[in-house]
Amino acid sequence: MTQSRDHGGNLDAAVRQYGGQRGDWIDLSTGINPCPYPVRLTQVDAWSALPDRGAMDQLIDAARAFWNIPTDAAVLAAPGCSALIAQIPTLWPANTVAIPGPTYNEHGASFRFHGWQVTDDPTGAACSVIVHPNNPTGAFWQSVTGTPACIIDESFCDVAPDKSLIHAASQTGHIVLKSFGKFWGLAGARLGFAIGPADLIEQLRQRIGPWAVSGPALDIGTQALSDLDWADQTRARLAQDAQRLDQLMAPHSQSVLGTTPLFRTYQVQSAAALQDRLARHHIWSRVFPYDPTWIRLGLPAPEHWDRVRAAL
Repeated sequence: MTQSRDHGGNLDAAVRQYGGQRGDWIDLSTGINPCPYPVRLTQVDAWSALPDRGAMDQLIDAARAFWNIPTDAAVLAAPGCSALIAQIPTLWPANTVAIPGPTYNEHGASFRFHGWQVTDDPTGAACSVIVHPNNPTGAFWQSVTGTPACIIDESFCDVAPDKSLIHAASQTGHIVLKSFGKFWGLAGARLGFAIGPADLIEQLRQRIGPWAVSGPALDIGTQALSDLDWADQTRARLAQDAQRLDQLMAPHSQSVLGTTPLFRTYQVQSAAALQDRLARHHIWSRVFPYDPTWIRLGLPAPEHWDRVRAAL
């Protein structure tokens, strides 16, 4: 049976319900940096030629340096973390996987699709999944679980590199996932990374196939991962904007969950009522079926702060 997958970013549904055109809306339902890395292609044939090995090697080298990847861990670039999440359960025979919730539901859906039993308890489980920091709570894990295999999803961790668990990528059975779309704000590039032992990464490579990453994504990804000044400036701006959003939400929220600045999950009296209020101003947010008091907001772009303030 196909597992229902609930996501942010379903702006078309909001437009159908509340009217307007897509261009009229501010989409705060995802945790994507609203000030993306400036796109500039340096390879003249990035669109017209098949991606070559040299471009891939440059991207992997940039990734190794940016994330301080252990030398004995292998790296695979893929067309987004979702493509990796869809294949990871096939690396081992179906068994029991521990996925403490609530968390990003794509992991559980993928494991279930491939015949695994999903539980919250890692005791006796063959594999575990931790989202670090967690989505939607924003909480960081202090260490990995003790299961033989472990998937560490660090899609939102680039805001806090000092808290990364990248060292675990050299451990047997452990895979760290890194997303390009969130911190760099380029979700449409569809670029993600799996980092772990060579045997597991090679199995993933075979499952994904050749030319998995587009030429433009290779080019832009290499530039962005090599631009350390931009990363430092972006972390500072995101932290300031998260505090600004907390101040705007203070009259409406009882508490803010977690500490990651790319998104804020607030506990409010009625998440559905606040989502409806914002939507009438063509501002889309994220609510959760398992808790009627949680609402998640991404950060507004610089030109959208006044509209968000007025709507609140």
